[in-house]
Amino acid sequence: MHHARVAAEGGGACSPRARAGGRGRHPPSQPAEARAAVTLFSVTTSAPEPTPTPAPGTGHAPSHHGELLQGVFTDADGRPHAGLVTLPVATPATRADFTPRPGTPPTTVTVVPADRAKAARAARLAVAACAARTGRPAYGGILRLTGAVPLGLGMGSSTSDVLAAVRAVADAYGLRLDPGTTARLAVRAERASDPLMLDARPVLFAQREGRVLEVLGRALPRLLVVGCLLGGGAPVDTLALPAPAAGPADLRAYARLRDLLRRAVTDGDTALLGRVATASARRAQRMLRHPEFDALVALARRTGAVGVQISHSGSVAGVLHDPTAPGAEARTEATRRALGAHRIPYTRTFTAGGADSTTAPNPPAENGDRLASRPRTQPVRHPCTANSCCLH
Repeated sequence: MHHARVAAEGGGACSPRARAGGRGRHPPSQPAEARAAVTLFSVTTSAPEPTPTPAPGTGHAPSHHGELLQGVFTDADGRPHAGLVTLPVATPATRADFTPRPGTPPTTVTVVPADRAKAARAARLAVAACAARTGRPAYGGILRLTGAVPLGLGMGSSTSDVLAAVRAVADAYGLRLDPGTTARLAVRAERASDPLMLDARPVLFAQREGRVLEVLGRALPRLLVVGCLLGGGAPVDTLALPAPAAGPADLRAYARLRDLLRRAVTDGDTALLGRVATASARRAQRMLRHPEFDALVALARRTGAVGVQISHSGSVAGVLHDPTAPGAEARTEATRRALGAHRIPYTRTFTAGGADSTTAPNPPAENGDRLASRPRTQPVRHPCTANSCCLH
């Protein structure tokens, strides 16, 4: 606490009376009451509080099971953009823990495991952004990643790492970053990003720009997916793949698939969604050339599936079934046996889509608001609509 001694008018070395040698509005001789009125008093001021150091933070992020559609699509102005529609899944997922180290330069982030360079880059970018928003010191620190998202299979492992890292840093600073900010940080960190920072609503997402081209509807039709691996499950370097073709015929074909997928989402038409996913997967074979692809499509047809979907930048794939169709469980079991017969590795059977798919682990809140109370792992609904999505 600091005390400033302040004199009332008529007293003190700098008063008019003192400078005039005692001449002023008051006579030289004052009664005791007047002298008492000139008594000095104390004013108490508060010292500025120290800026709090960021605390350890935690972030979570989901993954996806490849894409339902990927290609080149035009925006409202007719400009082409590489875009995709993922098949989101809540698990497997990634957890990130960020521990700031006071005095450590903000460019120094040690990541565990050490090979997650994109996540480390994302953490550094997030530290700078969060420090600028809060006025708190920008410190480096330790970033620990845990989870079970397979690497290199086209399930969004790098985006899951990056998103969890950004959320962990934001949590350390008492923030939840809005999806637009998070997407921009993700693209800066890894050059191309999946839309895992959004909820599970189907969106056409420009992965190299970090923005939504279109919200296709409320939710994907309900799906029963028999997962598998093509190409022997070999990892794929996604950034080494060439950009998709974008000739006039390709743009027309992608526009048609986009229209059909929008209709499938609007009508809840699982069969139509399966046709779109299969057509997109077939177009991708011009670049991926999976030797098992034709066999996968044929066994899907024999077992009553509505189609197949693949990762357009990896080896994960799925045979799509309508869970409301009679004998759905028997059909998925027949699909699993057929995969074994063709020596296509089976992974798991899971459901996706449906109206309850808008819940995403630890999604960011709007406007980057600070949290008065910060539940760090509880799922929160974060709807994205054509009018409200900040990524448009």
